Amino acid sequence: MAEMKNVSVPDIGDYKDVSIIEVMVKVGDTIAAEDTLLTLETDKAAMDVPSPYAGVIKELKIKLGDKVSQGSVILVLESSDAAAPKAAAAPAAIAAVAPAPVVAAPVAAPAPVIAAPVAIQTIATPSGKKAHASPAMRRFARELGVDIALVPGSGDKNRVTREDVQNFVKGALASPRASASAGGNGLQVLASPVIDFAKFGAVEVKPLSRIKKISGANLHRNWVTIPHVTQFDEADITEMEAFRKQLGEEYAKQAIKITPLVFMLKAVVKALQRFPEFNASLDASGENLVYKNYFHIGVAVDTPDGLMVPVLRDVDTKGLVQLAKELGEISAKAREKKITAADMQGGCFSISSLGGIGGTAFTPIINAPEVAILGVSKSCMKPVYKDGEFVARLMLPLSLSYDHRVIDGALAARFTAYLAKVLSDIRLLAV
Repeated sequence: MAEMKNVSVPDIGDYKDVSIIEVMVKVGDTIAAEDTLLTLETDKAAMDVPSPYAGVIKELKIKLGDKVSQGSVILVLESSDAAAPKAAAAPAAIAAVAPAPVVAAPVAAPAPVIAAPVAIQTIATPSGKKAHASPAMRRFARELGVDIALVPGSGDKNRVTREDVQNFVKGALASPRASASAGGNGLQVLASPVIDFAKFGAVEVKPLSRIKKISGANLHRNWVTIPHVTQFDEADITEMEAFRKQLGEEYAKQAIKITPLVFMLKAVVKALQRFPEFNASLDASGENLVYKNYFHIGVAVDTPDGLMVPVLRDVDTKGLVQLAKELGEISAKAREKKITAADMQGGCFSISSLGGIGGTAFTPIINAPEVAILGVSKSCMKPVYKDGEFVARLMLPLSLSYDHRVIDGALAARFTAYLAKVLSDIRLLAV
C-alpha cells in the first residue's frame, strides 16, 4: 500500500541555514533508497543528502539556492510499505574543501533513521588541478568513463555540475580523433594526418584482422594509462636447458613438447608467491590493491591473425609435464581460432616469449588489470666469470615491465633477481 512520506534534512551537525547548491531530482522521478537528493554547502565542506526511502517524488519543498537546516522538509515521496528506510552507515572522514575533514554527527534517536550525508571531495590530480565536485557527480562521471579532473566546472566556486559532465562527453564525441589523452595529463593527441600514399607509388589496402583491431585498442589504452617501467636482467639457464632436453626426450613419444616456457611458468609462480604485489590489481577507484590468492598465468601466443593471450589456470598446483600438455593444447586452440573468451580471462600475470624468434630485449606492454608482464628473448651463450675464470653459460634475457603506481624499481629488481635465481637452479622449484 502506497504511503506519503515527508523527507527532511538529516542531522548535519551544528550547521544552520545551509545553502542548497545542487538539486538532483524533480517531481515525478522514481528513486531508490540512498539515491542523492541534493547537495548542501557550508563554509567548510559540501555534502550530499541521500533519500531514506524508495518511491516516486510527488512534491519538492525546496529549490536551488534555498537555505535549510536539520529537519527542513525537502520533498514529499509516495512510498510503499515495503520500502523501509535504510540504516545510517557510520560516515567516514573524507577530504573536504577545508583542510580539516568533516564528520557528520550521529542521527538523533527520536527521528527516523536516515543515511548520513557524505562530504564532497576535492582531489588533486597529477597536473595539480583540483576537481570540485560532489560524490554523486564523481559517480556520474565514472559511469560515463570521464576523468572529472578534466571537466571545467560552471557552478559556484567552479563546482562541476551534471550539465558540465554531459557537455564534456558531447564535446569528446564530436571530436573522437582528438579525445584520447596523452597519459592522463590533460593534453590531447593530435589527429593523424590523412595521406594519399598512392601518389608516391603503388599500394595495396588490406583491413586489419579483428583480433588486431581489438588488441590494438586495448594496447593503446594500457600504454597511455599505465606508467610503464621495464627492468632488464639475465638468467643462467645452462642446467635448466640440459634437464629440459632430457625430459623432452622422455615425453616425445607421448607427443608432449617440453619447452623452456613451462619452466618459466613455474618459476614465475615462485616469484609471485614471494612478491605478492606482482600478483595483484588496482581496483576501479585506483586507491586499493586487490591481492589474488590464485595463480593464473597468461601466455602470449603468436597467431596468423595477431597476438592472443590465453590463460593457464592454477599453475601453482600443476607439474611441468601437465603444464606442457595444457600449453600445447591452448596454443593450438588459439591458432585454430577455437579459443573462447573464458580461456582469456582471469589472468594474474603474463609472459610474452620471443625466444624462438630472436632479439636481446624488448618492452612488453602490461595486460591490464595486471600490474606486470615478463618478456623473454632468445637465449645465447656468453662468457661468464665464475669461480675465478670465464666459462661459457647459456644466458636468458628477461624484460619485466611493471606498473609504477604499484611497484617501485627496487621491488622490480628484487623480483627479476629472484626469478633469475630460480631459473638458474631449478631445484628451487621443488622447495
